[in-house]
Amino acid sequence: MKDLNIAVSYLKKADSVLGSLIEKLGIVDYRSEKDIFESLVFSIIGQQLSGKAAETIYNRFQNLFLNQKFTPDQILKLDPAQIRAVGTSWAKVASLQDLSQKVLDGTVDLIALPGLSDQEIIDHLVQVKGIGPWSAQMRLMFSFHRPDIFPLDDVGIQNALVKHYGLNRKHKNMKQKMLKIARNWRPYRTVACWYLWASLDNRP
Repeated sequence: MKDLNIAVSYLKKADSVLGSLIEKLGIVDYRSEKDIFESLVFSIIGQQLSGKAAETIYNRFQNLFLNQKFTPDQILKLDPAQIRAVGTSWAKVASLQDLSQKVLDGTVDLIALPGLSDQEIIDHLVQVKGIGPWSAQMRLMFSFHRPDIFPLDDVGIQNALVKHYGLNRKHKNMKQKMLKIARNWRPYRTVACWYLWASLDNRP
């Protein structure tokens, strides 16, 4: 992320709890090695799975293709049963097909995404069956490195705030308390979340 050092310095001063995590963990910078289409495929495959399980199934999926490289066209040419056999659910098979079809027909314009606002990217991606706001937020954070995203419904972030800030998950105002804490992190809530995930060794 551009200006990562500035963001880290800001967060250390803005929040003593987060500052302690930063001192302990050092520089945390999640750089996506996948292009946006591959990242969306990985997001769909990895939904509701641990990071390790997601990587395992994604690797099996890649092995269905020559040189482990795939395109929307190639995904649509696969027998759906082949995709299911690598460990995905039928719902995820349908999502992968829907994503591929929408990329090919232009409903989802991947080239245009970098020029859109955060909310426009979310609105664009949730057109795909199986991609909800959380999945879109993950792409904003990991593919586009948008600096100020806060995935309120992410279980890892919730767990980290319970662990490090003493929040009570059962309290009816849990999310309001999360938002209040996160206000101190603006405009670098993405980087703050990277540290919270790293503190749990639990990247999405």
